[in-house]
Amino acid sequence: MKGSMKPVKKKKTEEPELEPLCCCEYIDRNGEKNHVAACLCDCQDLDEGCDRWITCKSLQPETCERIMDTISDRLRIPWLRGAKKVNISIIPPLVLLPVFLHVASWHFLLGVVVLTSLPVLALWYYYLTHRRKEQTLFFLSLGLFSLGYMYYVFLQEVVPRGRVGPVQLAVLTCGLFLILLALYRAKRNPGYLNPASSDRSLSSSQLEFLNRKGQEKTKGFPGTDTSGSLNNRTAKDDPKGSSRMLAGSPTKAKEDWCAKCQLVRPARAWHCRICGICVRRMDHHCVWINSCVGESNHQAFILALLIFLLTSVYGITLTLDTICRDRSVFTALFYCPGVYANYSSALSFTCVWYSVIITAGMAYIFLIQLINISYNVTEREVQQALRQKTGRRLLCGLIVDTGQYNRAHL
Repeated sequence: MKGSMKPVKKKKTEEPELEPLCCCEYIDRNGEKNHVAACLCDCQDLDEGCDRWITCKSLQPETCERIMDTISDRLRIPWLRGAKKVNISIIPPLVLLPVFLHVASWHFLLGVVVLTSLPVLALWYYYLTHRRKEQTLFFLSLGLFSLGYMYYVFLQEVVPRGRVGPVQLAVLTCGLFLILLALYRAKRNPGYLNPASSDRSLSSSQLEFLNRKGQEKTKGFPGTDTSGSLNNRTAKDDPKGSSRMLAGSPTKAKEDWCAKCQLVRPARAWHCRICGICVRRMDHHCVWINSCVGESNHQAFILALLIFLLTSVYGITLTLDTICRDRSVFTALFYCPGVYANYSSALSFTCVWYSVIITAGMAYIFLIQLINISYNVTEREVQQALRQKTGRRLLCGLIVDTGQYNRAHL
């Protein structure tokens, strides 16, 4: 009778413990330990770019991308247990906005040039990032810093003139805090879909079929258009109900199947290519909050726009009433003699016009949102209907009737 063989226990290989990082050290994108003081050392792409710039030679786009990746990886601030990475897109508004506004306050013509070029630059950067389908904190940084800087100029240049009372200042301050609170709520979860809850009712064979179809044609499935059809979706926005209905027919479910998130999308949900996840009743991806606007944060987004418009108009009125006395707000906005004689008044007047430009843009977004809500459509559905030429333009293109969900209310 053979004795029982005792299993031989394998010794676990002890992994070497990593040394704790000091406040100026960090692990770079290559997995190596680096130091903040060496941010300008050992960068062949940057050296090559400088050499080509000095010799007036063209620089390859790939080299520029590598240089920007290196700069964004090495731009860090000392922090406990390792230096923290700083997103490079938040820096330009902090530096350029005060410089541009101060330059614009030197002369009327400079103000016209600067205030005209700022929206053009912002639209160009938006087009650049939107085409590359990447997230950016530039617009969120620009919005928050604009709020803070306008409030700072108001306290430094307008309040000391004595025309603004304590109650008016308190109302404006409360409006600013309400804007920040509404933005915080709007930036929260817009209604991300959980893959586990949507895939629970589908069998493994159905999932395999949908995955195979998604790999064959990622932009669209056979028999549907590239942007995804909404005609066969259910009118109820219930993820569980739609999953149960679609589970019996893989051919029907493939129209709402997201191969990237591995789930069946409920009605009116969509996959955001910038956030990389499906959002329930997605309206659009808003660069001003660096997040999607969906079912869970749409009301907070509308509330943030409304509070911002009211607070901005109130602050513009107080400022114009202070620097251009005995004139109506509309008249003072276009005709305020002697405003450039004093640098303080010129800076306040320039900030007023900057606020007017931003307020006009936000008022347009707010108007479009109200129109879409009244017709019970989302911005993504509007854009899809325009691409497919299935929507009707009304009121000079402000209203687009998709004819799908306008029989009910939000």
